[in-house]
Amino acid sequence: MNYWIGVVSHSHVLRGVAGGFAQMNHGKQAPLKRMKAGDGLIYYSPREAYPNGPALQAFTALGFIRTGVVYEYDMTPDGVPGFVPWRIDVDYRSVQPAPIKPLIAQLAFITDKIHWGAFFRFGQVNISKVDFDTIAQAMGVLLADS
Repeated sequence: MNYWIGVVSHSHVLRGVAGGFAQMNHGKQAPLKRMKAGDGLIYYSPREAYPNGPALQAFTALGFIRTGVVYEYDMTPDGVPGFVPWRIDVDYRSVQPAPIKPLIAQLAFITDKIHWGAFFRFGQVNISKVDFDTIAQAMGVLLADS
């Protein structure tokens, strides 16, 4: 089992949670193909909305990959003609957003505690179970050991 952070604006995270799917890096397939059924996913939202919404800097959603099947979704019926992003189904948990700044010192994957934001520039990050559990707890989710 792997644990992931996806970097997505909060408004887009809310769409994914409502629809039970994940989408990353502007609909690219490659990040999703790294995920397998049962993997944990946490979304980090640097902003409320893409590209210039107000800063948020919080973990905003947590879930587990359902089947691991990656598929295309035509967003024309949703009002975005010609956009066909890749998606993967996720079972999301009920959470409270957790600001990142109080957690930086505790998170091992953030090695540069001063320039921590640079770590998220690639849109997807693989993290340890310990870091996943730390963030989950800050979001109000207690996970059973697996």
